[in-house]
Parts: sequence; structure tokens; C-alpha cells
Amino acid sequence: MRILIAALIGGIVMFIWGAIAHMALGLGNPGIHPPAHEDAVLSSLHEGLGNEPGVYILPWLGPDAMHDQAAVKAYGAKASTAPYAWVVYLPQGEDMTRMGRPLVMQWVSDTLAALVLAALMSLPGLGLGRRLALAGAAAIFAWLSTMVPYWNWYRFPASFTVAALAEQVIGWLLAGAAMAWWIGRLERRSAL
Repeated sequence: MRILIAALIGGIVMFIWGAIAHMALGLGNPGIHPPAHEDAVLSSLHEGLGNEPGVYILPWLGPDAMHDQAAVKAYGAKASTAPYAWVVYLPQGEDMTRMGRPLVMQWVSDTLAALVLAALMSLPGLGLGRRLALAGAAAIFAWLSTMVPYWNWYRFPASFTVAALAEQVIGWLLAGAAMAWWIGRLERRSAL
């Protein structure tokens, strides 16, 4: 039960920190820019991408073409001069002002991540310092295994990637401190 309560505490702290980081501090916005001609881009998406939702990378070199030297050479020439785009595409659109479902999903995600961290923090022999170090290490691990590959392979902006590091480390240190306090509090009580 102490792990579940610690996870709820951590999930709430991380969720609140995420709101502050995005809405007040703008940590979710570095490297994201408005299009110069939004309507022109939007009107060309259906024709260029079709009706299948998903992630599109432009210019495209499919896995089958990797073994075709002529295709690789043509792609290299095109990719070195053409714009690059990584597009999350929903052909039917979605009203992003309706925040109910995404907010619930974010809280659930934060709480499940906090549950994993709380289980690790509950291992015997860990004091406050080691629990905080574990929270920081978990944040850096998550960033290195997700955001750095997005920067490296998908060309996410460096400013976006660094802001994500700050968001994750600060958030998980705050959530980790709250969870470590709760777990340690219960351990101190049981030792009495």
C-alpha cells in the first residue's frame, strides 16, 4: 500500500510540475515555431500524405530501398538539399482545445511512471539521498533513451531536447523527494 500511495503522490507532483513547466515556464515550446503559411501547408497535407494517420518523414527512404544503391544515392542528393519534416499526421484533425482526455492520460502516465520509481525507491537499505539519486538517474535514463534518439535520428531541435531534460530531471527530483519522504516516513514509523 505504501508504494501505491507513494506513486499517487509522485504522479500528482509530476503532473503539477508538468503544468507549470509547460504553461508557466514554456519548457514544452523551445524549437517549436508557427508555420509561415499554415493554410497552404494544411491544404497540401491530404494530397501529399493521403488518409492514413501516422508519422511521416520527408524526404522518405523506405527500408526496402536501403539495399538499392541507386535509390540511396538519389535519396542522399535529395535529402541534402530538400527540407526535412517529421510530421505527426491526423487526416481527420482533432480539436486540441479539448484537454480532458489528454490531461487524464498524462496523469495516468505520470502515476504509472511514479509507480515504477516508487517500487525501486522502496528497496531495502535506501536512504533519502539514494532515493533522490535514483529519481534523478531514472529521469536521465528516460531522457537518454527517448529524447536523445529523437534529436539524433528525427532531428528534433536541440533546444527542445535540452528543455525536455530540464523538465524531466526537475520534475522527477520533485516527485522523487515527495515519494522518498512518504516511503521514509513509513519506514521510520515501523522502526519505532
